[in-house]
Amino acid sequence: MKILVVLLVPVALFAQPRGPHQVKSLKIEVLSTMLTSDDGIGEWGFAAVVEADGRRILFDTGDRPETVLKNAEELKVDLSTIPEVILSHHHHDHTGGLMTLRLAMQKKNPFALSKSDVGKGIFAVRRDSSGRILEFMAQTRKAYEASGGQIVEYDHPVEIANGVWLTGPVPRKYPERNWSGSRQIQTADGWKEDVIAEDMSLVINTSHGLVLLSGCGHAGVINTLDYVRSAILQQPLYAAIGGFHLYQLDDQKLEWTAAKLREFGLQNFLGAHCTGIEATYRIRQLTGLDRRHCAVAAVGAVFDLDKGLDPGSIAR
Repeated sequence: MKILVVLLVPVALFAQPRGPHQVKSLKIEVLSTMLTSDDGIGEWGFAAVVEADGRRILFDTGDRPETVLKNAEELKVDLSTIPEVILSHHHHDHTGGLMTLRLAMQKKNPFALSKSDVGKGIFAVRRDSSGRILEFMAQTRKAYEASGGQIVEYDHPVEIANGVWLTGPVPRKYPERNWSGSRQIQTADGWKEDVIAEDMSLVINTSHGLVLLSGCGHAGVINTLDYVRSAILQQPLYAAIGGFHLYQLDDQKLEWTAAKLREFGLQNFLGAHCTGIEATYRIRQLTGLDRRHCAVAAVGAVFDLDKGLDPGSIAR
């Protein structure tokens, strides 16, 4: 007599592995940049609020202590419900508002802006061209931690929320040089040129493709995208938002940058801060985008995954 044995194996064991998380709802609003429309104060700095599937993050904090605080109030953006802030790099025009914001929001919610994500090396000892030691970041760290804030340093890519990635410090594959070279950093081998090695960006994976948010892009926008595709996700670039430090590039370098952006599949470009007005217009021309899909950002500018770009009335 033969006995038939039936093995009941859960279907899930044969299921295909799940793909990377995709953000379905995304809104990015600029709170600090040079240009402003009806509301807000312009400055040489950058900050933006990100809302990805309900998860809210503050990316950079502007330059002057009060700018982002006042702009958020005018634009009716509630920062007190945001627990996490990302500092793209150590420069004052991206970190200057941190403590003002932390202390002001802490009065409403003790957990507001209580976690700060930074790239490894952001607190390294630096000096300016006169040899003066720059102490702002060390002082900021001390004050932030005294307020109860937690700082997390990353030296690699990390998914901080479903579909939302920090690049961590970016390798410099291509010779994109977009920093002044006037400052030095202390290393085990002595003082070296400060190339802002901790510079990092935010990458959001969506059904349309990748959305890149950059503070200054000192690592280079192409270096950053190349690293994202090799270390995080091989997806086309749907949108590039923020500061990309293109304003000093000559035509040849801008043409090369635009060609690579086309290669990566760029469909939307919102240039803020150090991107530069003329450089943004050149990127528009060289990538074949129109003004609805490539614009200069003003304070209050919004990128919405479903609605596209709204750069502000003066930049439209």
